[in-house]
Order: sequence, then C-alpha cells, then structure tokens
Amino acid sequence: MTVKAGEQDVFQDALARLSQIANDAGIGSEVMGALAHPMETLTASLRVRMDDGSTQYFVGYRCRYNDALGPTKGGIRFHPGVTLEEVQALALWMTIKCAVVGIPYGGAKGGVTVDPKKLSRLELERLSRAYIRAMSEFIGPDVDIPAPDVYTNERIMGWMMDEYSSILKAKKPGVITGKPISLGGSLGRAEATGRGAFLCIEELATRKGLDRAKTSVAVQGFGNAGYFVAKFLEEQGYRIVALSDSNGGVYAEAGLDVESANTVKQESGCLEGAPPRAGAKGTVVRQISNEELLALDVDILIPAALEAVITAQNAGSIRARHIVEVANGPVTSSGDEVLNRRGIPVLPDVLCNAGGVTVSYFEWVQNLQGYSWTLDEVRARLKDKITAAFAEMWQLAQRERITLRAAAYRNGLRRIANAVEALGTRDYFLDGA
Repeated sequence: MTVKAGEQDVFQDALARLSQIANDAGIGSEVMGALAHPMETLTASLRVRMDDGSTQYFVGYRCRYNDALGPTKGGIRFHPGVTLEEVQALALWMTIKCAVVGIPYGGAKGGVTVDPKKLSRLELERLSRAYIRAMSEFIGPDVDIPAPDVYTNERIMGWMMDEYSSILKAKKPGVITGKPISLGGSLGRAEATGRGAFLCIEELATRKGLDRAKTSVAVQGFGNAGYFVAKFLEEQGYRIVALSDSNGGVYAEAGLDVESANTVKQESGCLEGAPPRAGAKGTVVRQISNEELLALDVDILIPAALEAVITAQNAGSIRARHIVEVANGPVTSSGDEVLNRRGIPVLPDVLCNAGGVTVSYFEWVQNLQGYSWTLDEVRARLKDKITAAFAEMWQLAQRERITLRAAAYRNGLRRIANAVEALGTRDYFLDGA
C-alpha cells in the first residue's frame, strides 16, 4: 500500500480514526492502550524455488492484533502493495469488525508482498506452503485462524491447511477457513462477504424507503465480494450501472448484466465487452476509469477493491447519495470528514464486509464440531448476525446523532472494553486498595 500524497500511512490513519471515535465515546485509556499497539507481529523471508530453478525471496507478514474476545482471525493477501503498516491496519479493523458483529474472535491479518499474477501455479503453491512453514508456530485453531483475502482463494487455503497438517502430522481443518468444501470448508463461504454487504444495503433500503428498481449502483472492484454483492442486488431489482476492476470499468445507464460481465472477465481478464442487462438492448456500454466510476451520479457507490481510494483529495467529487464500504478502509479519515460535511452517509466496512469473517467463524465451529451445516442454515445465521448488528448501529446513530461509522465502532469498542474490564482495570484495583 503506497502512501497517498497528503495522507498518513494507512496504519496511522486507522489509529487516528479509532482514537477520535473512542475519545468521543469515553472509552477508557486502558482499552485504548491495548488497541493502540499490535499484540505481536511476525515478519519472515519466504524462500521459494521458481520454475526456472532460481530461488526468490518474498516478504511475508502476520499480525495478531488483539485477542481480548478470543483467538485472532484474519485473511492473508498476496499483493505487490502489501506492507507491515497495511497488515497492522487491517488487523486493527478486523479486531473492531469481529466485535461489531459479536463473534468470539480478536483481529489479525497476514500478507505477502508479491504479484501473484506473475507466478505459475506451482510457484504459487510453493509460496503458499512457504508462508505456512514460516508462520506455523504463530497460528493454530485455538490461537490464530487465517482466511482468504485479496488474490488468495479457497485452493490456496487448502494448500495452507494441508501444509500445516503435515507439519503437525495431524489433520487440522480448523486452522484455516475459506477452504474447499471437500477439505472442510463451509457452504456459503465464497459468497459470504458479498451477501453480508447485500444484507446491509437491504436494511438501508428498507429504512430509507428506497425503490429498488429505481436505485442505481456502481461497484468499484469486481472481485469476489464485488461480484457477489452486485449479483445479489441485481437479483432484487437494483440497477447495476457500473463495474470496474484493476484494468478499468464499464458503464451503462440502463444497467449491466452482472453474470455476463463476470463471464467476460473470467474469459478475457477484463470487463471490456460486458453487455447491458436483459431488456436494455440498444443501450451503449462505455468504458470508464476507476476514478470516473467513483465520481458517478448514483444512489449507491460500493468501493470493493483496496483501501484509501476515497481521500480528502477526491471526496469532494463524489456524487453518490450513499457509500457502502465493502473493501477494508476504502475511505480515509480525512475523506470521511469531507463526506460528513457534505451529508453523504457511509455504511462502514467493519459491518458491511463482516459477512466473510462471520461465515469463517461458522466454518471454524463446524470444523471443531465435525458437523456440517446446510447452505440455508449458514445463510439464515448470517442474516441474523448482520441484521442484528445493523439495527444496533442504526439505532445508536439515530439516538446519539452520530455517524454510522462512529456508532458501529462504539458498539464494537464497548464489547472489547467489557472483556478488558472483566480482567480488572486500574479503577478496579484502586477501589480495592
């Protein structure tokens, strides 16, 4: 993650936002002390034999941020922009996220600085296994449970689980979530992040009285989460007018066909050639940049790619009526200030993309029980968790007249504070002196 001009590095920005919200909420200094410092971070050089016989070294990270509420949990991303600061910021957000939806996990995150598109499949497997060998004493089903993230998937999680099991000489499916179904994965995990965001938007639409057929949506980042949230919204009648990936995007005022757009991307590696939705023949589909997509006049803008895409520099050009964060940290704290002044509500990432970690929790529970749930069970339990957390956030925001992000953070911080205080704080010990 490169630092944008005029912005703090991503971790310092995350800490600044947390500090402001916690200060306004009256969160105690001991809780903030625990959340201001990552519990432990491991950095490793990963030695990988390449297909041409050469050896290359890649830097891998794993941060276990806070375990007040339970074993730590967080994805592993393979991306050329991965840095220590990014991993720590993501682990902090995971800590808050797990608390917001009320699951018994702390936060963690991992990553490797690599462009996975330049690796062969065999090189990708060797790198995945090298990462787990380096982290094997740092993770575990009762300690820290990784999952997929940017440019990692269920096959990579399967390799990682297999490597960990080989090291321990025992099958340990609970060490990794987001695995293939045949290796202990959960039904509904692949769609979970997108479904969680979709459920949040449905809650928003109900409370705001939005006419779904007239609600236009733009999705920046047409990866796993972006695809599924667009798919579910389209199925409910929302008009998906723009989609983009790292190569650029497409726009059609009458709406795009999400499933066909996904097929085009899988076959060609980009969205060029994606068709309009059925019944909109004759509609012109034009190519746009990611920057143009962010500035579209739409009802709902969904940044679903990487962090820090909406900043103080471009927040003034945002014309969307609502922003739904599906990526982690797509709006910086300074960008938030501009959007707040302009009256553009932001549904925060710590709830909107919590579907993934929630179903990861369900997968972990199933692995520990040795019993699989049906897809309907997974979806129903996910809906219960997301809608309850949304209602809790919405009610607090309305009652206290604060932003939705501040309300979500306050709810999460309250749960973390309860756990910290249960072990005794300065006030408790002084009272007994």
